[in-house]
Amino acid sequence: MASRRLPCPLLGEATSSRIPVLKPQLPSATDLLPLLAEIDENRWYSNGGPLVTRIEEQLSRHFRFVDRGVVTVSNGTLGLTVALMASRIPPGSICLMPSWTFAATPHAARLAGLTPWFHDVDRRTWALNPDAVTETLKGMSRPVRAIIVVCPFGAPIDVRAWEEFQDRTGIAVIVDAAAAFDTVRRSHLPFVVSLHATKILGAGEGGFIASSDSKLLARARACCNFGFQGSRNAMLGALNAKMSEYHAAVALAAWGSWGRTRQLQARVVEWYRRGVARMEHVSLQPRYGDGWVSGTTNVLLPARLRDKVSRQLLESGIETRTWWGAGCHRQPAFIDCPRSTLPVTDELGERVLGLPHFPDMQKRDVDAVLAALPVVQADRAGPRWQVA
Repeated sequence: MASRRLPCPLLGEATSSRIPVLKPQLPSATDLLPLLAEIDENRWYSNGGPLVTRIEEQLSRHFRFVDRGVVTVSNGTLGLTVALMASRIPPGSICLMPSWTFAATPHAARLAGLTPWFHDVDRRTWALNPDAVTETLKGMSRPVRAIIVVCPFGAPIDVRAWEEFQDRTGIAVIVDAAAAFDTVRRSHLPFVVSLHATKILGAGEGGFIASSDSKLLARARACCNFGFQGSRNAMLGALNAKMSEYHAAVALAAWGSWGRTRQLQARVVEWYRRGVARMEHVSLQPRYGDGWVSGTTNVLLPARLRDKVSRQLLESGIETRTWWGAGCHRQPAFIDCPRSTLPVTDELGERVLGLPHFPDMQKRDVDAVLAALPVVQADRAGPRWQVA
């Protein structure tokens, strides 16, 4: 019997799915009212208002910057573009990045006037490896001026290794930490975090750039505001990427309950860790939940079974997602981008499946998801797999 496609909860539609893949939860109207009243009283709605200043200061303290180390942006994609522009990358330059990422990463590079160049990721981390990139650079016919390192689904990266890489090569390194609010570390590298409604700390739309490089942040602030630096003359190539006071209000309310939100996310992570550990031929993302939380849970399935498993789960009323598809190099918008060979990306693109994950998920929900996963058995006739 053909499976029925359920409405997507991300679009705000009613859904008959018993367990949706994602149910974003932002602060309630009650939590927002005092902050909205402040906006009404101040009559300051954008352009670096008091609520934007407050969330930047609070996040800076959270990440232990000596000075204000955070610049807010209207969304994470523009945050990446601004970070590239603030890094003064010459237009037309090559920007190396993983293909195993969300489409926003190459889109942001193109917005900054750069050419995305796709590199494979390390099988052990699902992220770029600085040593592998160093080897690749030796054979490049065109110089690489920037590298975007992606924290896969919020996982931490080796910050020290990438700091040393930038210091050694002079190539600007930008960290796409869209889903990695919980793993941002103080660094002179710019970390770009999304505050989209689907992220673990959400403002509906928004994001921020975090860095200890005060000069880079000053340029980033100007690049968010038409290139203005103390006057109304555009001094830099720029965008309008400022966060509004309304989105800052949502971010502040979300930040006020961050401790509770993280606890809820952590328990979902732990339920999945314990459950998947008892399964054969199914594994979680590398280092999943190893001291950090994210808003997604991804499993690695045997080759050529991902789509079949997804259909069977949907027939059981359980939604799934292939969050990054088969990799950006397979998407029509980026098919013309230069790239290296991508065997690990191709494999992940065929085997990774996103399971339901949301903060108010209950253990019975996680148990139901894992119980509905088809039993995967090795085919004794060869290395193929089948669903029992």
